[in-house]
Amino acid sequence: MKFYIEQITDENVLEHCALMMSQTEPWITLKRDLSQCHQSLHGNDKEIHVSLDSQKKLLGFIVLQMNGAFKGYIQSICVSPLVQGSGIGSALISHAEKRIFTVSPNVFMLVSSFNEKAARLYSRLGFEKIGTLRNFVVDGYDEFLLRKTIGSLHSFKKS
Repeated sequence: MKFYIEQITDENVLEHCALMMSQTEPWITLKRDLSQCHQSLHGNDKEIHVSLDSQKKLLGFIVLQMNGAFKGYIQSICVSPLVQGSGIGSALISHAEKRIFTVSPNVFMLVSSFNEKAARLYSRLGFEKIGTLRNFVVDGYDEFLLRKTIGSLHSFKKS
């Protein structure tokens, strides 16, 4: 499958991202409705990168937090259920890592305890579980804090 990834700010595309998010896991189990999903895509320190096919159809997206205590935090990654397993999620994460590693030696993300397929992917891509946030988003499910690193903050030199 051919696709490309680009950073966007277009509100129409963000609407499509929010809709895709609200209709897929883990956001269904985490009780995130369309309004909450839409709100999560906005903010001063966020970057949205989308995967599009040759007809500019949205295949997936990734939301990055580029400032704050966890600079380089992957806030959300969403791939259309129609194309899951085709490498788009891995490509989005690789794209995000390249961007994040220009400003930080660490990439952080959370994965829900029930989202075992995603957890396996993140582990395969080199992310390590470094903590557990019990009942963090909804009761009954934990969030696992993951990290992928290329070095310490002290030794990091911005590219």
